[in-house]
Amino acid sequence: MTDFEFTESELARGEALFRAPCDFVLGAVAVDGLPADGRPEIAFAGRSNVGKSSLINALTGRKTLARVSVTPGRTRELNFFTLGAQGPDGNGSAYLVDMPGYGYAKVSRSAVKGWTRLIEDYLKGRRELKRVFLLIDARHGLKANDRDTMKLMDESAVSYQGVLTKADKPKLSELEAVIAKTEAELAKHPAAFPHLLVTSAKEGVGIPELRATIAGLTSNDVEP
Repeated sequence: MTDFEFTESELARGEALFRAPCDFVLGAVAVDGLPADGRPEIAFAGRSNVGKSSLINALTGRKTLARVSVTPGRTRELNFFTLGAQGPDGNGSAYLVDMPGYGYAKVSRSAVKGWTRLIEDYLKGRRELKRVFLLIDARHGLKANDRDTMKLMDESAVSYQGVLTKADKPKLSELEAVIAKTEAELAKHPAAFPHLLVTSAKEGVGIPELRATIAGLTSNDVEP
């Protein structure tokens, strides 16, 4: 669907990275509560109910690592998980960060405002943040909330990459149209990585490729 291909070695490194234990470390409600150990961070952002928790669970091979909920807006913190081989301190070589979903949420306006501020503060000044994977529902494509987040990351020079979720839901012709439209729009943004990833947590589509991408960002010594 996209013209970017991964080598067998890259795919093997991605599999090796996620073969290590992936455990919850902490949930931060403010940037002053973030880890201070300097490990690289890979974050997942997206609109509420985009399928973020399902995708994280599929990546890590866990069914309940990230809580899946039918209620949009369930993630209310920056949730940090270990990623990669365990070091002497018991932590992984990097962090996977599950960000609060933006957009629709059945909570108070003040709560939504607080999460929005947390997301903005994290994206603006986190040097450990190697890339944000912007999750986009394959049934709908980019929405206004996604564009607001993209603008923020462009202004903050935060590298981000589009990831279509729920690719098993639309018809093939509809999916191809969304892919083409999304790629064209992402190409106009200076901080956006040019290759769109297409995934389905349910079918396992794109999971090896996303793992390989993350492995390339977080470590140069992951053994296949």
